[in-house]
Amino acid sequence: MIMDPAVMAYYERGGELTRLRQGRGRLEYWRTRDVLRRTLPPAPARVLDVGGGTGVHAEWLAAGGYDVEVVDPVPLHVEEAGKLPGVHSRLGDARALPVPDGRADAVLLLGPLYHLPERADRVRALAEARRAVRAGGLVAAAFISRYACLHESIRLGTFVREESRAADYRSLDTGVIISSKEGGFRGYGHLPGEILAEFAAAGLPEPRLHGLEGAFGLYGDLDDWLDDEGRRELLLDAARRLECEPSLLGVSGHLLAISTA
Repeated sequence: MIMDPAVMAYYERGGELTRLRQGRGRLEYWRTRDVLRRTLPPAPARVLDVGGGTGVHAEWLAAGGYDVEVVDPVPLHVEEAGKLPGVHSRLGDARALPVPDGRADAVLLLGPLYHLPERADRVRALAEARRAVRAGGLVAAAFISRYACLHESIRLGTFVREESRAADYRSLDTGVIISSKEGGFRGYGHLPGEILAEFAAAGLPEPRLHGLEGAFGLYGDLDDWLDDEGRRELLLDAARRLECEPSLLGVSGHLLAISTA
């Protein structure tokens, strides 16, 4: 399988080394971790972390006793994930996983579906996850919300620029995300209903949808909430209570869909 060269170049710059470990990206990290800790089978279950990047989630999973393998198409990511204690890593593509049928107790797709603009490729990746997980195992997939780019542009103030508005409106109309910045992010933004349809097309039971950041991700400075453990737990509890409310799903920058194969 061939990865989009622009996407490969974007990730080879090393942004995933810090994106979820610093700044406001930590809200996505803590919320993803929170949902997974409540839904994954208990350790020492075998977890296949597809598109697991530099191992930000594989790290805490391995520390918790899980048998974790990261499969990622970016050599830099595979190298960095492989340095983490208890984490195995190798090159691979979500659309053709290099593992036998039923290998895992849980398959995580916490990034690959961001970068597959063609529906057939996304369904293929989900079908591969279904193949790789045992009967009764868990498949968890993350998605960018269709509305995320517009929300982010307003928050950052870049919406005043004509080229930024054009990119945001194109994303709203088509789902295709192409940053107006040179060498910027490229991906695909989902509507909640699209996610359900793609799971069904891949032969997976209807997933439960979780909004990760919720409206909190639209707020300004979150450092005071994320730096302090006590305040962070209050924020996570509030987000947990709202995470599956259908009327709020599209507000989240990221959605997490969980299904039992």
